[in-house]
Amino acid sequence: MSVPPPGTSRAPGAPPATAPSFNHIGVQTADLENSLNWYQDFFGCTPNWTLSTFSSLTLSRLPGITTLVELECGSVRFHLFDRQGSAAQPPDPKAAQYQHVCLQAGSSAELVAWREHWLALFRSGSYTFADQESATDVVVDADGVESFYFLDVNGLEFEFTYIPGARP
Repeated sequence: MSVPPPGTSRAPGAPPATAPSFNHIGVQTADLENSLNWYQDFFGCTPNWTLSTFSSLTLSRLPGITTLVELECGSVRFHLFDRQGSAAQPPDPKAAQYQHVCLQAGSSAELVAWREHWLALFRSGSYTFADQESATDVVVDADGVESFYFLDVNGLEFEFTYIPGARP
């Protein structure tokens, strides 16, 4: 494959020249207060803003939305939105969906600390979890990559990973 010289037109259907970056991760919840408390306590997020009025596009895509809160921790932003009539149960594991979101830890010790922090919050009884599944053990694959999986209070799956030699 050849790279076209600068200034030449791109083929129809080609993506823009600049790669996208993530803006936020949207999380639908049936219990906004529980989710806000857990995301703030687990990730150390702080609220940036709250919305309670929405565009016609948002209302058509998210019927029943009542409130949206943006939380931020480091370079990660979460949009937690409450929808009237949404189920307070984890998503069907057989349904097409994003399977998980992976976050990177800076060291093996940090990875273990995240897991221990999750376990402490889970055991505290301060949050209502849609699924009572515990965080997995930390596993190490053949390439030395370490990771564990856990669920948020809504039953959505996350992974923390540590890749030796990778930039944080």
